[in-house]
Amino acid sequence: VAVRNMGFKRYNDEGDNESAVEYLTKAAELGDLVAHFELANFYRDGECVGKDMKKVIYHAEQAAIGGHPMARYNLGCVEEQNGRFERAMKHWIIAASLGCDKSLKTLRKGYAVGRIQKEDFAAALRAHQAALDAAKSPQREAAQAARLDNH
Repeated sequence: VAVRNMGFKRYNDEGDNESAVEYLTKAAELGDLVAHFELANFYRDGECVGKDMKKVIYHAEQAAIGGHPMARYNLGCVEEQNGRFERAMKHWIIAASLGCDKSLKTLRKGYAVGRIQKEDFAAALRAHQAALDAAKSPQREAAQAARLDNH
């Protein structure tokens, strides 16, 4: 995490993009899922590095395999762009089961146009709710309330 945070510091505070990519790459090599996710975004957008879809896919897959919901969602988007709707839906189902709201919204749209079966959509809804329920705790709710009170 410290290596990733140094990369973010170089990128956000210092504008040192080359060094930021080096730190994020090192963090990714150490297994940091967020670093993989951010590198995928950099390579997708051509930010700090040249656009490179192979690296986008590689870093997104590494983050998704590790359980990063937005990386999984983004892989679904890539599959959809490539016309592989069934694979896209599978990625979004997994992401929804990890609590990804964007995936659930996308699945809802897919259900409306017949790209996902009713049973699969219902299972995704249940898994999404289970993920949200699992993330709830009295401590998190108190922290959220405290954040809202401070704004």
